[in-house]
Amino acid sequence: MFRVNHLNLIYDIEKEEKVCAVNDVTLSLPEKGLIGIIGPSGSGKSSLMYCLSTLKQATSGEISYNGKDYSTLRRAELEKLRREQFGFVFQHHFLIGYMNVLDNVIVAAKGNIAEARERAQEILRALRIKPSEFKKKPKQLSGGQRQRCAIARALINEPKVLFADEPTASLDHENAFHVMNYLQEYAKEHLVLVITHDYSILQGADRIIEIWDGEISAKEAVQ
Repeated sequence: MFRVNHLNLIYDIEKEEKVCAVNDVTLSLPEKGLIGIIGPSGSGKSSLMYCLSTLKQATSGEISYNGKDYSTLRRAELEKLRREQFGFVFQHHFLIGYMNVLDNVIVAAKGNIAEARERAQEILRALRIKPSEFKKKPKQLSGGQRQRCAIARALINEPKVLFADEPTASLDHENAFHVMNYLQEYAKEHLVLVITHDYSILQGADRIIEIWDGEISAKEAVQ
């Protein structure tokens, strides 16, 4: 699905002291499975995700998705790709303050609203958000509840690729593993990329990619 060749992302390229966030990365990623991208803070794992997801343009190198080279796509085509194929979970939930839980999830939905509402309720319940909490505003929720609401929003359109940046950072131990089990099940038919610094949540991963100082330091298949 993804092919990455000699990818580089350099910040402050016009300055004397440049920051190489992604350094000569070459890898391929499958159509489905749970892939963990792990490394310490500042290692470049989020920057790699931003490049793969088209949110940032690489300084050099190549990225292709389903045979389409990003460098050949116009901005509108990249936006369409993100909208139709990708889902995002960021470290901050970015929920809309004046909307309740259910509306925050379906605001991103495409197609029939009634069907989207039903699916949103199903995902929220699966992520242990109670129906009694569906009408609450984000400020009435705990940090973990807000994060699970953001995960539900990212999944509402059943994206082919889910990019999840530290999706369990706000969750307690029990809910973190529950969410990862849910994502592992989703990854049976989709590609889920989980960016994290926590090895423990990747117990069910199909593959783990370690990044250090912008470089891939190890790749391993998990049995």
